[in-house]
Amino acid sequence: MVDDIGINGQIKIKQSKVAVIGAGGLGCPILQYLTSVGVGTIGVIDFDTIEESNLHRQTLYTPNDIGQLKAEIAVQKLSAQNPFVKLISHNNLLNEENAETILSQYDIVVDGCDNFLTRYIVNDVCVKLNKPLVYGSILGYEGQLATFNYKGSKNLRDLFPEAPNAEDVPNCSENGVLGTVPGIIGCMMAQETINVILDSAQLVKTLLLYNTKLMTSKKINY
Repeated sequence: MVDDIGINGQIKIKQSKVAVIGAGGLGCPILQYLTSVGVGTIGVIDFDTIEESNLHRQTLYTPNDIGQLKAEIAVQKLSAQNPFVKLISHNNLLNEENAETILSQYDIVVDGCDNFLTRYIVNDVCVKLNKPLVYGSILGYEGQLATFNYKGSKNLRDLFPEAPNAEDVPNCSENGVLGTVPGIIGCMMAQETINVILDSAQLVKTLLLYNTKLMTSKKINY
């Protein structure tokens, strides 16, 4: 019923294979909405276990899930949400040894992880494999989104050549975050992933800054 998607767009969505890195604050809404729209195959990549402090922003999980692997619980919950999606759990910390093997199985990579070492490994593998990369991060009330390496476009290193020192970039566990922030940015990342599937990516060579408290946005072209 959506004219610019139609049956052909639904077929593209159904045939697509998307890897989602991180099943946390950003990963949960990304996974839920990609599952709900019927992306054919979704890989859930996360090595971590569920903690009580995750629950306010990682909406796939409940107190009963504490201590269990995020990727496995996410696949269970998402399979119940849409049994027609093929969901694959990868209980792995992505590194230089395994990233290429795992990501080569997918058409599009969505990065919702929480550390820059992984982000740069993922970026470099996507460039090597020629995979489009939907990128998102949050800090405080603000989120950043971009689409890298889309049909050979610029990538993370064109914007930020080197990763910052880990101690200079606090994560949600250290700095705190309102649960709605990753929910909003994660939904936006899911939308841009669908845009990529439908050949209408909007954030190519563009970094979108979105402030969820002030409801303001800014685009930086690079």
